[in-house]
Amino acid sequence: MLELYQSEGCPHCAKVREKLSELGVSYVTHNPRLPGGAGGDVTNEQTYEELQNGGEDQIPYLVDTAREEALYESDDIVDYLDEHYT
Repeated sequence: MLELYQSEGCPHCAKVREKLSELGVSYVTHNPRLPGGAGGDVTNEQTYEELQNGGEDQIPYLVDTAREEALYESDDIVDYLDEHYT
């Protein structure tokens, strides 16, 4: 399962959502905080803590539970999706 930690107003998150849609991949979204620099207003404490499990306070954050992979950075996520889901 793919889990995307993101915010609707974030252009980097939109890039990842567009790639997921282009590939026809199912995924779950979590909206832990608002966009902006690290520490944008938290909207969901539980998913915000999960976001930080990767070591950063950064969105987008993709977790691929099937492959036990987790990535930050939209370009890295898009490359990962192209490699494993095309």
